[in-house]
Amino acid sequence: MVQQLQERPDAGRTGSPPLKMTYEEFLQWADEDTWAEWVDGEVILLSPASLVHQFLDTFLLNLLGFFISFHDLGVVIGPPFQMKTGPNLPGCEPDVIFVAREHLDRLRDVYLDGPADLVVEIVSPDSRTRDSRNKLHEYEQGGVPEYWVLDPVRREAKFYQLGDDGIYHLVPPDENGIYQSAVLKGLRVKVDWLWQEPLPRLPDVLRELGLI
Repeated sequence: MVQQLQERPDAGRTGSPPLKMTYEEFLQWADEDTWAEWVDGEVILLSPASLVHQFLDTFLLNLLGFFISFHDLGVVIGPPFQMKTGPNLPGCEPDVIFVAREHLDRLRDVYLDGPADLVVEIVSPDSRTRDSRNKLHEYEQGGVPEYWVLDPVRREAKFYQLGDDGIYHLVPPDENGIYQSAVLKGLRVKVDWLWQEPLPRLPDVLRELGLI
């Protein structure tokens, strides 16, 4: 299942990237500490994440990780890990990647070769356009069934589900402010959890979900 890329002498080098490179060259150029994405042959270096971003990402990875493990649904992966949904689409580094058990054959040593079943992006001020617009179209084209865009600064959460027409449809939370995932059946996310300061304790959330 895991494919190993052949190393070259400058693999893992994290200096300034060449102006243009193939995706294979990008994977060999970057190492596990490199935070970057590959778009149309160019490398986009990512800014360090804020503390709010890191806390929210950790909360989601823990919550989804427990839910996925509890129901034996697949794996959840956090950054830095690449996802390339199609041959002509960018290589991205989402904040949360869920891969269902039936799609684990898409996993390679350093990237996901094909769409994840669910992707979460946590918006930073310098990534708002890319996360909310560019990646929305890229993940739609690449066939990611469910995409969450979470903006902790503006306290906005947008949940998209891919329809039978191949187009993302915005699915709002219900009247109680709870979003129900289509991919992770039974997972309910109270949007207010995402903006709490401090974020809710995982055991409290799991009790509310009836998992413990």
